[in-house]
Amino acid sequence: MDRSQRAAQAGERTARKMLGEIFVERGILSALTVERLVAYARKKGKRFGTVLEELELVTPDELAQALAQQHGMKFLGDFHRYKYSEALLGLIPTKVALANLIFPLKMQDGKLAVAISDPTLSGVLRTLTEEHGLTVLPYVAPRREIMLAIKLHYLKSAPAAATDKKSVLVVDDDQAVSQFISSSLKRKGYHAVCAGDGMEAFKEIMSSRFDLVITDKEMPKLNGYAVLESLRTFPETANVPVILMTSAATVDEEATALRRGFFDFMSKPLREATLSVKVQRALAMTEEY
Repeated sequence: MDRSQRAAQAGERTARKMLGEIFVERGILSALTVERLVAYARKKGKRFGTVLEELELVTPDELAQALAQQHGMKFLGDFHRYKYSEALLGLIPTKVALANLIFPLKMQDGKLAVAISDPTLSGVLRTLTEEHGLTVLPYVAPRREIMLAIKLHYLKSAPAAATDKKSVLVVDDDQAVSQFISSSLKRKGYHAVCAGDGMEAFKEIMSSRFDLVITDKEMPKLNGYAVLESLRTFPETANVPVILMTSAATVDEEATALRRGFFDFMSKPLREATLSVKVQRALAMTEEY
């Protein structure tokens, strides 16, 4: 990128309205509320839009529409119910769709329309252009709509049936450990789902709602810390407690895990009594939200 291109992009960013300004103009938020929320977002180290979602001060559609206006893009909603060919879905691998919340909508005349929740995903869009030789046309869509489309069309997952039981996701590549935890949880009246690695866990998280996640530290594809980060990425799962377990704990391992955001820590081999107490504590916390 040469100097003139960088200058043009800088000018575009300068001219672009702030997200809070758009919400004030639309009468959704007051100027004072925006000012306080901006300060809160900076204090928490979060994006302004993320804070709005977490606090439910705007609807998913309102946020996506404002982002579309801010970046000069078109808004799109309610597209998950349509059919999409495997060839179209194959243009964006499942892992890329999950990690970036991007969904292919239509390809025609060398142009690929995609739904995105984050209009700043220029790198991902550029990669699609270079890999397939296509012109990519981005549409801003609500995060939840894209997640639903990915669940239905990539993961082939129907909406989970409602249940009164607390749901726990157990993530470990050791089937014996997963079975031990799952059986123990079921005896206590919980609903337990097992995933064999971090990527499988990510797919489960996208497909269903969980009240608690228990994950091993070392696993193929994505480790326990990556599982935690994937949960914290989305407002819908940001407050789900995560317990880390490991068979090779160092002296400072527990302190590191808690500092990084895990709710609790367990050393292997596990004791059923310890597991039960830690699960009860974590689930009691979810009831406060």
